[in-house]
Amino acid sequence: MEFAISAERRLALAEREIFPDPRLAGEEGLLCVGGDLAVATLVEAYSNGIFPWPQEGVPLMWFSPSHRGVLDFEELHWPRRFLRELKDDSFEITFNKAFARVIHECAAIPRTHESGTWILPPMEKAYTRFHEAGYAHSVECWHAGELVGGLYGVYVGGVFSGESMFHKRSGASKRCLFSMIEKLRANGLQWIDIQMVTPVLQTFGGKYISRDEFLARIAAAKANPSRLKF
Repeated sequence: MEFAISAERRLALAEREIFPDPRLAGEEGLLCVGGDLAVATLVEAYSNGIFPWPQEGVPLMWFSPSHRGVLDFEELHWPRRFLRELKDDSFEITFNKAFARVIHECAAIPRTHESGTWILPPMEKAYTRFHEAGYAHSVECWHAGELVGGLYGVYVGGVFSGESMFHKRSGASKRCLFSMIEKLRANGLQWIDIQMVTPVLQTFGGKYISRDEFLARIAAAKANPSRLKF
């Protein structure tokens, strides 16, 4: 499967009509409030280093933090134990087979470091539409026909932004991350946007870079965005 970037989409990536300059974000990264989650809005946001982070009961918030988490593929470190676990062929990996289920599971799974979820029902619907438009993608991990792990993210303007992942069996979400990175590498990409560096992502080589460096990377990617083939 191949998702091509049309001339119209290239034009959208080159313009900023809805959002202010991301460098104007406050200390906590909050750039602006309001708006919608339409496909065109999300395209403009991601192609300018901006992402939504909604909370229950307040207007939609958009962020561009002063420091952004990234994984540079040349600096990746996979623990030996995990690489041994990959040899277990009882797991199956698929791409874009069950996007709606993956995002729903990411929203529903309890997390010890979060009191709730930012993947509210409007987000689920919006990103499912984003997937149908060819921008959002999922990786699924199956075991004995059961969905046991998944990851979803957004590919806009030559940059893949990982959004969330879940697991119901140990190591399943890591398998998804590994498979997505291998797929991105095969498509010529050299890094992935992870937004925030969690302890797990830090063990794999995740790090923070400044907003200015991140925006420079985005600009370079947008100048010649690659097609993403699965």
